[in-house]
Amino acid sequence: MDFSYGFPSTPSATFPRSMLRNLRSLLKFCNCFHLFLCGLILHFHRLAYPMFPLQGQGMVPSPRLISRRKPPKFFCMLLVLVVPICVIGIFIHAQKISYFFRPLWDNPPIPFTRIPHYYAENVSMDHLCHLHGWSLRSEPRRIYDAVIFSNELDMLDIRWHELFPYVSKFVILESNTTFTGIPKRVFFASNRGRFAFAKEKIVHDIHPGRIAVPGSHEDPFVLESKQRGAMNTLLRRAGISNGDILLMSDTDEIPSPHTLKLLQWCDGIPPIMHLELRHYMYSFEFPVDYSSWRATAHIYGPWTQYRHSRQTGVIFSDAGWHCSFCFQYISEFVFKMTAYSHADRVKRKSFLSHSRIQNIICKGDDLFDMLPEEYSFQELIKKMGSIPRSASAVHLPAYLIQNADKFRFLLPGGCLRPPE
Repeated sequence: MDFSYGFPSTPSATFPRSMLRNLRSLLKFCNCFHLFLCGLILHFHRLAYPMFPLQGQGMVPSPRLISRRKPPKFFCMLLVLVVPICVIGIFIHAQKISYFFRPLWDNPPIPFTRIPHYYAENVSMDHLCHLHGWSLRSEPRRIYDAVIFSNELDMLDIRWHELFPYVSKFVILESNTTFTGIPKRVFFASNRGRFAFAKEKIVHDIHPGRIAVPGSHEDPFVLESKQRGAMNTLLRRAGISNGDILLMSDTDEIPSPHTLKLLQWCDGIPPIMHLELRHYMYSFEFPVDYSSWRATAHIYGPWTQYRHSRQTGVIFSDAGWHCSFCFQYISEFVFKMTAYSHADRVKRKSFLSHSRIQNIICKGDDLFDMLPEEYSFQELIKKMGSIPRSASAVHLPAYLIQNADKFRFLLPGGCLRPPE
């Protein structure tokens, strides 16, 4: 009879070493804390209920008065030492402990209604629209691609070359500060010549950021929200009209060309739908899963607002690629780790060590030493540890493959990164 309950029967042969290390450290800490509590309970029990002495050969217990005894000095010293250590241990590993027990305290979001994605080469648009339950338009819609830009120059290069034939306007907004209020270069404005191929389609603006006062602890999501609000103004300036398609996504969330062709040519598509993107980490050598859902496609209307959160219950399957932390230089990793909305995940300065980051990139481990954000123990344990490598470079952006020498760091075998 199988008592594995869906888990591998030989974890040491199946699970990656880093996953086992995470499990062992958590279990070791919990075990030590459990033994400590058991010792405390046993000690106080003995203080409250001491053994009765036995009389003579008859072994008859004679009652005696129970005296209150002061705890021995050794026990007090042990208590003073052990309790702070346990508190510090819980504080240091609080995030890991919280994420490990997430299935107990958090509920999963409402599942999306998935729209199947039909596509193959040399199949007519009329037939593809029909397979989705839509109809062919007499003329294509205009597409506006809107991104809030930080420093992902290589991903922007791939994105715009890949989408250029289908997009009417590339709307790009950047700021002179990060979401965390740190002053930064305006990377796009400084490298605009690299994107001269699309200059007739580019609508660019710089949002004046706010430098955070030291010790103010301003919420980075507030600054991010203000930039997204400024994007609404920039879109109107770019000339977007009701009925146009508006893509809302981060720079590294790239819809596929055949997704855009369906949005252009098919009538009957939902007014708002999320785009399910295949998620990669550090490069296209480390495919994670299909968990990326924040990118959206909208039929623009009077009430459309630029957002990067859940906006509908409908998602279009297998609609492109999301390559997180896909940078060429270690310095770019450091910049993003300290600049984006989750910069609080950098718990120690050692997280920003160049050698540590390089080692993690080549292993497929987590930059922030975090456990996966999952809602069941089965999924949590399945995704713990290093991301499995892939030797496949199939079904990736065409511009990436056409320029493989330029983007070797994004392909299998290219994990080594120069410092800057």
